[in-house]
Amino acid sequence: MSEVSTFRLYILRAMYVFTVVGLAIEKLPALLYPASLSPGDSVILSVLGATALLAVMGIRYPIKMLPLLFFEFVWKSIWVLIFGLPLLLSGRPDPSVSFGGTETLIACLVGVVLVPLVMPWGYVYRQYVKAPGDRWGKQVSVSAPQPPASSVSRSTGAGL
Repeated sequence: MSEVSTFRLYILRAMYVFTVVGLAIEKLPALLYPASLSPGDSVILSVLGATALLAVMGIRYPIKMLPLLFFEFVWKSIWVLIFGLPLLLSGRPDPSVSFGGTETLIACLVGVVLVPLVMPWGYVYRQYVKAPGDRWGKQVSVSAPQPPASSVSRSTGAGL
């Protein structure tokens, strides 16, 4: 099995650092001082805070944390396609709207563009598409049948 190149590992690490730094700059103040957050905004900030913490793990384990980048790509793509672009096309994106304005659209578009560029697609194909999935049920161990104890003792001469 071919490994992911060292260069690609550094690119992945840079993406995780970019995620951590971006979320720390943009969202950390609201996480530290959550006084006036709506319940919906508090959920969003909690998910983004968890994403930042998991991205820190991605710096050390860039391959093991690839599902985090998948998650980033998918949720940002959904937001851009279903919410961001319709707002933009209607001429209504408002930068002052929390989690729904032009700033959010740009941040999501950056993720939608960068994640596919840094993803090691050969590895992803081998590990997530081509490789067999994990089992669904309890693992059954099959061992070779053992001869009865009496026949073993006679054939070896033991016990006489």
